[in-house]
Amino acid sequence: MELEQLRKSYRGDSEAFEECHLVSLDPLEQFRAWLQDALQCPDIAEANAMCLATCSRDGRPSARMVLLKGLGPDGLRFFTNYESRKGRELDSNPFASLVFYWEPLCRQVRIEGSVRRLPEEESERYFHSRPRGSQIGALVSRQSSVIPDREYLRKKNAELEELYRDKAVPRPDYCWNRGNCFGMESCSSPRSLLLLFN
Repeated sequence: MELEQLRKSYRGDSEAFEECHLVSLDPLEQFRAWLQDALQCPDIAEANAMCLATCSRDGRPSARMVLLKGLGPDGLRFFTNYESRKGRELDSNPFASLVFYWEPLCRQVRIEGSVRRLPEEESERYFHSRPRGSQIGALVSRQSSVIPDREYLRKKNAELEELYRDKAVPRPDYCWNRGNCFGMESCSSPRSLLLLFN
């Protein structure tokens, strides 16, 4: 495999993105416009998918894909399990970065900033908005923990399906009890949108 030979022909200068193409100089409004474009693009399966990068207190980075679940004047929202690696890293070092990459649109958005927990009520509401199978899955699988095998998960899932057959699935204390939020501050860069948060 010769990776150095892989190259895509990029758009010419006549198609370059310039400041006059911005919908708004307000970075949050510009992000909304690009997100809307991505949501309407049939070649983008999950426009709200984003790479979340966190870092341990001693500087070891890690990244994974998560889904954007809210957007407002106070920032962007996603939900996570406190006991997962990302949850532990955000507890010890409450700064992160996000990247949205919408390749068919030749656009990316980078977001950097501080993270804070959301109110319990918002997490409760989000947890119960999820499909029932996902709620039970949150009880079955404690993220980033070692399990004996896949059969363990199947058996535990079947037990909980039976236990909560006729009642609401409770939100576990270790999971979904709070989300994370970025707060808005400023923006720069025309080619890729960079949102910097405090």
